[in-house]
Amino acid sequence: MKWFQYVLGQRPILILVLAVNFLGTVYGYYWYLPQLLETPARFLIFVPDSPTATFFFLFVLLAFILKRNAPLFEALALVTLVKYGLWAVAMNFLVLAVTGDLPWEGYMLIASHFAMAVQGVLYSPYFRFSFWHLAIAAVWTLHNDAIDYLFKMMPQYSMLSDYMTDIGYGTFWLSIFSIGLAYFLVVSKKQTKLELM
Repeated sequence: MKWFQYVLGQRPILILVLAVNFLGTVYGYYWYLPQLLETPARFLIFVPDSPTATFFFLFVLLAFILKRNAPLFEALALVTLVKYGLWAVAMNFLVLAVTGDLPWEGYMLIASHFAMAVQGVLYSPYFRFSFWHLAIAAVWTLHNDAIDYLFKMMPQYSMLSDYMTDIGYGTFWLSIFSIGLAYFLVVSKKQTKLELM
């Protein structure tokens, strides 16, 4: 496993992962554009969940390329990559279960969002955030849930409108899981620092 972590830390791989996440971030904000055009200004920052998660990760990758760490962005990235990666997978499978059909874009979203969660976990041995960084990420994440489900700013899935209360409840616990996982993977462990090459 250490050889794999070593490979992930190599500059060409970091640049490749950065490029892929940059393109995914741009596409993600584009995907949210119709909803953003209808969103009150005070909520704009909280609406595009998945692209904001990869946006956080861009800062992490840039720091790694410069052989540095960005602890707050690491905490924000890990929690939100896992949360929104798994959330989108679950929502698309729920669409399939409810409607009996999922267009090819849905399967693309399942694959790409699952990859979001996986990359957060794979890079976690490099992360150096503390409990306080994670606490800030937790407040951000739970506050985002409140904006989404109390102020109705969640991603628009019209075919799932009858399930929004249950989805909101499940999303809250997915946030708790993601925060707990980040604590387990990084804060609870005194890992040997891996040198980024």
